[in-house]
Amino acid sequence: MTAEPLEPIRTRRLLLRCVAPTDAAATSTLITSEISQRLASWQFPFTAQMAATRIDLMREMAFKGDALPLAIVTALGDELAGWVTVTRDPKDARRGSFGYWLGVQHQGHGFMKEAAPVTLALAFESMKLDVVEAGAQLDNVESFAVMRSCGMRMVGERMLYAPARTRSELCRFYEIEPSDVACGGGYSDHASPKQRR
Repeated sequence: MTAEPLEPIRTRRLLLRCVAPTDAAATSTLITSEISQRLASWQFPFTAQMAATRIDLMREMAFKGDALPLAIVTALGDELAGWVTVTRDPKDARRGSFGYWLGVQHQGHGFMKEAAPVTLALAFESMKLDVVEAGAQLDNVESFAVMRSCGMRMVGERMLYAPARTRSELCRFYEIEPSDVACGGGYSDHASPKQRR
């Protein structure tokens, strides 16, 4: 087994690499109450130990080819800004779920619109998915803007259980297929995922 399940990817302003154990403390700091309220499974407070546990799980899934968990790192400051992930649906191996967040101080710079389409393109390539889905609460206009910028299309609304708040919430969902990815951010230095088998 190799040390890293994925090769890093450079975009114009970002480095996207597999989440690592050294990201635990920064991840914990970035998950504020404001961020947590927009995420289904990231509660607040989100301790460094909770972050370490999640990182271990996501790396294990990445080695198996069931997840693409990327840390978003600013190329200029080498600072963790957030996460962007695609995970395989355990009930349908050809479907994926797309999730993402940025720390408050890293929002408003277009980082997610740069990272998200590159992540989707790589997920389709490496995980052999037919469709990827993303959802957000109805008033999360910023998240929907990211989805549309990637080429995702709205498919409807449904209740989603949010363990971070122990309740179900009405969310709007978007989907995308491989041929529809709008990869505006572009790769400046891209290597495919390492062979995992």
